Amino acid sequence: MSVTPPADRSGQGDEPGRIMSGEMAEQPAMLRRILEQGAPRIREVAAEIAARKPRFVLLTARGTSDNAALYAKYLLEIRLGLPCGLASMSTTTAYGARPDLTDVLVITVSQSGGSPDLVASTRAAREAGAVTLAVTNNPDSALAAVSEFHVDILAGPEKALPATKTYTASLLSLYLFVEGLGGRDGTAAAAALPDLAGAVLGRRAEVKALASRYRFAERMVITSRGYGYPTAKEAALKLMETSYIPALSYSGADLLHGPLAMVDNISPVIAVVTDGRGGEALQPVLDRLRGRGADLFVVGPKAQVEAASAGFSLPTADVPEEVQPILEILPLQMLAYEVTIARGQDPDAPRALAKVTETR
Repeated sequence: MSVTPPADRSGQGDEPGRIMSGEMAEQPAMLRRILEQGAPRIREVAAEIAARKPRFVLLTARGTSDNAALYAKYLLEIRLGLPCGLASMSTTTAYGARPDLTDVLVITVSQSGGSPDLVASTRAAREAGAVTLAVTNNPDSALAAVSEFHVDILAGPEKALPATKTYTASLLSLYLFVEGLGGRDGTAAAAALPDLAGAVLGRRAEVKALASRYRFAERMVITSRGYGYPTAKEAALKLMETSYIPALSYSGADLLHGPLAMVDNISPVIAVVTDGRGGEALQPVLDRLRGRGADLFVVGPKAQVEAASAGFSLPTADVPEEVQPILEILPLQMLAYEVTIARGQDPDAPRALAKVTETR
C-alpha cells in the first residue's frame, strides 16, 4: 500500500479542527443541494440501469465509503429484494480472478475515485460483463472514467482528512439511486433531512458536554442493528482515526455471540437505535447491556435515550427508518471531533493518514 502525502494546508489557519468543523456544518446545505440539483440525474441513471435488469449487486469500497456501501446493501436487499455482496477486491487485483459478472450491477463507492485497486477492480468487472456504476465526489476521477455510469454526490471539496460531508452525501445519493432503481422518487421521504440535520448540528454544546465523559476512555464499543449498523461502523472509524481511541463496532446480534464478555461498567458502549425494526431487534441487546451495568450512550429516539446512562435524542418522528442513518451519524461525527479536541489533538490531520489512500 502506498499513501500520498497530506494536502498542503498553508494559509488555512492553525486552529485545531477548524476544517473538519466547517465541513460538518456544510451538511444541511449539501443535502439540500443533492435533493434539488442531484436527484434528477440520479433518477436518470437509476432508470437506465433498471432497464438492464441486474440479477445481483456487488458493492466495492474502502474505509468510510465501505460503510456507505454497507448502507446501500441494506437498502437494496430490503427495499428491492436484490441479493447483494461486498466485493473482495484482492481476488481481482492480487489473485487475478475473473468471475462471470454478466447481468451483475457493480457499484463502486469512493470519495476521490482515485484509489488504484478500486479503479482496477471496476475495470475488470466491466470487462467481465458487469454493469458498472461509480458513486464519487469527483466526476473527473479515474474511477468515473472506467465506469459505465457515474453519480456525482455533489459534496464539494473536502479537505479535512476525516470524511464527514462526503459520507452523508454518499448515503443520500445511494438512497435516491436505490429508490430510483425501484421506480420510486425518494425525494419526498428525504425532504425534511436538510432542516433536521441543521437542528442536530446546532446542538454542538450538548455533544461537547458529553465528550468530557469519554475524554479518557481507553476503549469504546459501538453497536446497532439493521440500517443503524453502518452508522456504528462509521462512528467507530471516526473515533479511531481522530482521537485514536480503539473503537470496536459490532452488530447487536454479533455482540451477543462472544464480545459481550468484554463489556463492563468502565468501557463506554454507544448504541445506535433506529426508530423502527432495527431498533426493535436491538432491544434484547440493550437489556443485556443494562444488566451488565454498561456505561451506555444511546443515539436514537428520546424514549431510548431516557432509559440509558447518557445519549443524544434524534428527531425521528415521521422520518423513514431507511433514511435515519443520515441523521444518526451527525452527533457521532461531532462526538469524535469534541473528544479529539478534549484530548489535545487535531482532528483535521490525524497522524499517518492522507486524504487519498492508494491501495493496490
